[in-house]
Amino acid sequence: MEDFDEEALAEAYNRGLELEAAGDLPGAIESFREALRIDPRDHCGITIRLAAMGKADAPDKMPDAYVATLFDQHADDFDEILVDQLGYCVPLLLREALKVHAPGPYEAGLDLGCGTGLSGMALADMVGTMTGVDLSERMVEIAFDRDVYGDLYTGEAVEFLQDFEEEDGTRPSWDLIVATDVFPYLGAVDTIIAGAADRLNAKGVFAFSTETLGTNDFAGRPYVLGASRRYAQAGSYICEMLAESGFTVLAMEDITVRAEKGAPVPGHLVIARKV
Repeated sequence: MEDFDEEALAEAYNRGLELEAAGDLPGAIESFREALRIDPRDHCGITIRLAAMGKADAPDKMPDAYVATLFDQHADDFDEILVDQLGYCVPLLLREALKVHAPGPYEAGLDLGCGTGLSGMALADMVGTMTGVDLSERMVEIAFDRDVYGDLYTGEAVEFLQDFEEEDGTRPSWDLIVATDVFPYLGAVDTIIAGAADRLNAKGVFAFSTETLGTNDFAGRPYVLGASRRYAQAGSYICEMLAESGFTVLAMEDITVRAEKGAPVPGHLVIARKV
């Protein structure tokens, strides 16, 4: 059971949406802040919405409660929306890039933010045993049915990297760690990159996707929260964080991540090896 008044939250949040749609931004902001007071864990993503409206500083990452709720709600239609409607094919692009720059084979892999298992399926013949982790319980259930993971866990990616232990207290490590469509929910990525470095075996590979913008859009900032309420990271910031954690960049390819209102969303596909 949640520790807040769900009816009051829904009323305040929906009122905010209606006022925003009607052009009453001050009223909408007041309602959204009321919703945030009701639910400080922020299942509705109010902090992200306010930041996108320019009415609050963007947090370093999206609230875990919001991400879990968002994907639980859309899990059953996730593949259709993402692949068929938005043209998302990053897992297949990742597969092809790995075959060129770091073909493996890999004995053990970790899929951070595994979702419904799209990356697990794409890499199934390249990795001996794949472990998956995702914040959304419903996503994990769907991934389980696809039978491409040796183990699946519900949890946040960075916390998993930092804290996960086997039942006997050992801290497992992997030869390949992938994170497709995870960075747009994080903003600051120093902790996930450092966590991946800590969990990779010698010469292990970290492969992931980002969304990005034009250089001028960052105005010297390492990452920004875009109008789509997703984070974009500057390529220079990604390279800096990788170098600080002891990675050599094998590839940083310009890709189209997905479509947004019919327009292509630019990003990077990055493959880095632990030195």
